[in-house]
Amino acid sequence: MAKFQDYRYLPLDDLEIGQGQVRVSETGIGIDELADSIATVGLLEPIVVAPADVSERFEILTGQRRFLAHVRLREQGRLDPPEIMCAVLSEKVTEAEAKAISLTENLMRRPLTLRDTIQACLFLYRLYDSIKEVTAQTGISERTLREYIKYPRLVPALRDLVDDDKVKLKVALRAQDIAASKTDSGEPDPEVAAELALEMSGMSGAQQDKLAAHAEAEPDAPVEELIEDAKGPGRITQIVVTLTTNVHARVQNYAKDQGSKQDDAAAQLIESALTNLGY
Repeated sequence: MAKFQDYRYLPLDDLEIGQGQVRVSETGIGIDELADSIATVGLLEPIVVAPADVSERFEILTGQRRFLAHVRLREQGRLDPPEIMCAVLSEKVTEAEAKAISLTENLMRRPLTLRDTIQACLFLYRLYDSIKEVTAQTGISERTLREYIKYPRLVPALRDLVDDDKVKLKVALRAQDIAASKTDSGEPDPEVAAELALEMSGMSGAQQDKLAAHAEAEPDAPVEELIEDAKGPGRITQIVVTLTTNVHARVQNYAKDQGSKQDDAAAQLIESALTNLGY
């Protein structure tokens, strides 16, 4: 059985992603943010590699996203020399062994909950009193941080929905603002806010925009009417756009950050660009 031989830096060009990887879908999502984090604080956990079939080359068993982030840094001219820290196994492994190692590593890694991530970011924001400084220290994008620091605004009912991953933070904030606009005091009714958030979570970005516009135009309209109208049929034209791999990955990242579908995210980006250009 292969054992860890040593830890050392290996050139990116000497590495190849192994066939035993268990993470095979959406591997490009969040790579830019991961690259920024590595550029800021360094690689906190080496990737695991084993000798490949070709002499002097190595197969990546775990850490392909960390590897791809290093490749992105090299493309951006931010990685010199172009190498990555690796935990090197003593001998080549079979595809089954590689799959087992990859699966075990991914199962053992427990990502922070959204609440823990937000609380840590809030602590740093209060410490530095600057979004730019928190970004510089963590590599988390300013856009994401601006959203996180609004978390304390949420009423408890919405915080619970966000903490339980039933509603995206951005959707919860938007639902609360709409609920607040429907009261004389400007304070949201928690039940109305929660109802809106849950309904809006199942809507496309265009439907959410439609609901928000209706609420602004008719503040006295019942919540049920807003929801029904937003879900009603609308005229939609579908187009096919060809993107480069890099641009496609960036659209995927934006969609993930927005908590929306890829098509909705692309439509939002197009609409925003046209508006900024005066069309």
